[in-house]
Amino acid sequence: MSCLETIQNYAFRSIGFGERLLPRTDFTLCDQFTLIGSGMIWNLYFGVLAIAFGFFAAIAIALAKDSNRWIFRRPAEIFIFVFRGSPLFIQFFLAYEAFVLLPKLGYDLNLGFVQITLETRMLTKAWLGALFVLFLNTTAYSAEIFYGALTSIPKGDIEAAEAYGLSGWKKFKRVVYPTMLRLAWPAYTNEAIFLFHATTLVFFSGFPAWQQRGDALYYASYFADKTFNPFIPYPILAFYYIILTLGVIAVYGAIGKRLNQHLPSAARRKFRFRPQIIR
Repeated sequence: MSCLETIQNYAFRSIGFGERLLPRTDFTLCDQFTLIGSGMIWNLYFGVLAIAFGFFAAIAIALAKDSNRWIFRRPAEIFIFVFRGSPLFIQFFLAYEAFVLLPKLGYDLNLGFVQITLETRMLTKAWLGALFVLFLNTTAYSAEIFYGALTSIPKGDIEAAEAYGLSGWKKFKRVVYPTMLRLAWPAYTNEAIFLFHATTLVFFSGFPAWQQRGDALYYASYFADKTFNPFIPYPILAFYYIILTLGVIAVYGAIGKRLNQHLPSAARRKFRFRPQIIR
């Protein structure tokens, strides 16, 4: 089988298109690059959606934590503490076990005129259940980042906005929100990079890969087990993640320049990649 035929057969295998059976012997570099690259589709899916939904949820929780009312502040503090204080691997494991148990409980929603049986079996699938866990995890970390940025906003900016007659939503929209984003963006970029790296835990922490349709690490582990040589598939996996990281840095760097375009070049906060070793 030529490399072109391999790409045609396996490029989208991880999402159910193409050859159903995995190669068993005579693995080539093309096989490994293609299948591991196919698995990256899932990593992109988890990372992009978790960041997209988590961004807005994190801002809401950061505002709740900064609130003067304990009814908003205390739940936000507990949520952030729980998901930042426990390992992501354990969160995946506990969530999967809970999602498996939910259908056995048989929870029904009684609306008075009709009774609806809530379908929870989909949560045991990685495409929804694992995405939900990643969403909660990145929301907690991002909320703490945004909260730190909120508390770092210069008081002079707030006083200037109030002097111009801005209050409530207008003050938040024109002064607080853009300043918060500008201050938080370097740290939030690191969080986005780490989240994409953390997607490798999905199929190794309880959520099963249906019909061997796993992510990039799943296929890299498959080749390492079959060939007894981890020094080919895992460097290929690392290569894909380096490319992905460079893409995230480019996109977030462009957004960061947009957020800081009104500042003189000497005052702009530069992005520094500071990966977290343990989470």
